[in-house]
Amino acid sequence: MGFTNSPLVSYTQLSPNNSGQRTHEIDRITPHCVVGQLSVETLGSIFAPTSRQASCQYGIGSDGRVGMYVEEKNRAWTSSSKENDQRAVTIECACDKNPPYAFNDTVYNKLIDLCVDICKRNGKTILLWFGDKTTTLNYVQKPNEMVLTVHRWFKAKSCPGDWLMSKMTDLATKVNLKLGAAGAQTQPTEQKVAQQEQKQVQQPVQQTTQNTSGTMYAVQVGAFRKKENAEQHVRLVKSKGFDTLIKEVDNLYKVQIGAYSTEQKAKEVVNLAKSKGLSAIISKINIKKNDTVNNNIKLGDTVKIKKGAKTYTNESLASYVYDWNLIVKEITKDRVVVTYNGTIIAAMRISDLVLVE
Repeated sequence: MGFTNSPLVSYTQLSPNNSGQRTHEIDRITPHCVVGQLSVETLGSIFAPTSRQASCQYGIGSDGRVGMYVEEKNRAWTSSSKENDQRAVTIECACDKNPPYAFNDTVYNKLIDLCVDICKRNGKTILLWFGDKTTTLNYVQKPNEMVLTVHRWFKAKSCPGDWLMSKMTDLATKVNLKLGAAGAQTQPTEQKVAQQEQKQVQQPVQQTTQNTSGTMYAVQVGAFRKKENAEQHVRLVKSKGFDTLIKEVDNLYKVQIGAYSTEQKAKEVVNLAKSKGLSAIISKINIKKNDTVNNNIKLGDTVKIKKGAKTYTNESLASYVYDWNLIVKEITKDRVVVTYNGTIIAAMRISDLVLVE
C-alpha cells in the first residue's frame, strides 16, 4: 500500500502518538470538532506530548490553514477505535467552544477541499455518508468508495458536534460534486440492468398500497414570488445548519425544512429555527395512499420512507431518515433508489415508499 500526504498542508509538527504503519488501505474519513477556535500551531502543541495519548492526521485551524500531525501512512489515535483509525484519515477542525460546535465558513470550506484531496490521492471517486453506524460499518465498500464515519459512534462523546452532524450530507454532496460524482452511484451492473429495464417501461411503475391517508408537518421558513429570491434564502438557511428544499405552491416558491410525522417534532424545529434568527411556521403536507388508486411512483418524484421500513437488503435505517423528503433516482421493478441532496440514501422496496404531495 502506497501512502502520500496532502499538499494542502502549510504546517507540520509530527506527533509521537501513533501506532506506526497502517495495516489497511485508507477508505474512511473521520472529521472531528476540536472545541475551540484554535490555530494549527496550538493543535500541534496539544498532540506533541506522549502523555496526551491522542493525535490526528490533519487539523484545520480557525483561519483555514491545514496542519499535519501524523502522516497518512501511520495510524493516528483519534476516534477511540483502533479499527476505525486503521482505515481512516482523521481531521480535527477548529469550532466554537459551545454546542452545537459550529465551524466558520473558512474551516468548513477547507474541510471540503481536504476531503476531495484525500479521496483523489487514495484513488476514491465517491464519498458516502449513510448517517447510521450499523449501516456504515456493515457496508462492503467498492474499491472506488470512501466512507464518512464519526467519533460518537465509537465512544459516548458529542464529537463531531451537532452542527457538523447536520452538515454531513451536505459535506458528502459538495465533495462529490468536486470529484465529478454528483451523488453516490450504484454498481455498474445494477446501472446497466436499470437502464435496460427502464427503456422497456414507458409508464410509471405502479404499486398498490394499503388504504390509508396521513399528514406530515414541514417547517416553512420563507415564501417568495421569485425563484431567485427563494434560492438566495436557501443559502441563508443552510448557513444556519439546516437542509432545505423549495416547493412551488400557488405561484409561490416556499422554502421548507424537512417533513415530520408529528406536529410536536415540527414545533421543536420551528423553535430551533427561530433561535437562529429565522422566521418559521408549520406547514401541513398531505400524503395520500389508496388501495383502489394506484400509487404512481416515477423518476424524480418526492417520497418518504414508511416508519420502520428496512432497505431492499433488509438493513436498518437511521431514525431521522424517515423524516426526510427523498428524490427517486432509479426504479427497477420493485426496487427504488432514493437520494437526499444528491446523495444516495438507500435502495428501497417501492411498497415502503409514499408520495409526498
